[in-house]
Amino acid sequence: MSPSPVSSTPILRRTLIWSAVATAVLALVAGGVGFAVSQGEGLVSGLLGVLLAALFLAITGISILIANRWYGDPLYVQLFFAIVLGGWLLKLGVFVVVMILLAGQPWLDPMVFFLSIVAGVIMSLVIDVVVLTQMRLPNVSDTTLPTEVPEDRAPGAANGPLDGAGDGAPRS
Repeated sequence: MSPSPVSSTPILRRTLIWSAVATAVLALVAGGVGFAVSQGEGLVSGLLGVLLAALFLAITGISILIANRWYGDPLYVQLFFAIVLGGWLLKLGVFVVVMILLAGQPWLDPMVFFLSIVAGVIMSLVIDVVVLTQMRLPNVSDTTLPTEVPEDRAPGAANGPLDGAGDGAPRS
């Protein structure tokens, strides 16, 4: 498979990879702190909070990567926004369902759960800032410039270079 011509693709891939590694580290920390604070309930709450934060934050990057596969298609812009909006609606729906299911569960420590979600969001924002500041992206990307300006050609000189006479007739 050829690499994507869209310049945001390597940035999003790097962000998702760094986020996966950081999520594993944060899950260990949140689970350990949660266990120290509230034993089993804290461990589960910390791990679940980090997992949900990582899932919700990854959906946007993944949806953009999927949408970029249609780059060059006449309907690319419409498909791109439909896929990204669909990802956001998916996140909203999953978030509402998860919060309804988890509300009042006796095995969930709400403070550890909340703080682990906040830590996951902050971690993701820091990774986004670091990756975006280190990537070299041109000011104008994903475009091609014309190789010749049509107005620069003299009338009648379309078939070859001009002779020294300046009459537009091609040289023999």
